[in-house]
Amino acid sequence: MISAGAELTRLLDEAGFHVSASLWLYLSDANAWRFIVATPGVRDNGPKKAYEEIRSVLAKIPDNHAKIEFRDISAVDADSDPLISLMRFVFKLSGINGIRFTNNVINGVLIEDAYIYRIT
Repeated sequence: MISAGAELTRLLDEAGFHVSASLWLYLSDANAWRFIVATPGVRDNGPKKAYEEIRSVLAKIPDNHAKIEFRDISAVDADSDPLISLMRFVFKLSGINGIRFTNNVINGVLIEDAYIYRIT
């Protein structure tokens, strides 16, 4: 999962898709991880267009590489998503990094587990 998230972030960059934030977020209610991609494209062009572009990039990843399932991806607005806004209080990460953020509270909101690649 960790290498697949970094690879998808890199490929989205190469495709010219503006990734303001990318991270894995653990959702305890669903007992599942979601790959979150924050982009101004959701606000500017709508979520459908963002998902189409992400799906297009995913399709180019060879089957023998680690790959994120499309159903595990959430595209959110880079400026208005509450989680991304909260995380910007703590992180400013450009490039493609790898920071684990576990059992921490930001402004009263518990982040049970996350693996962060970028937050700008």
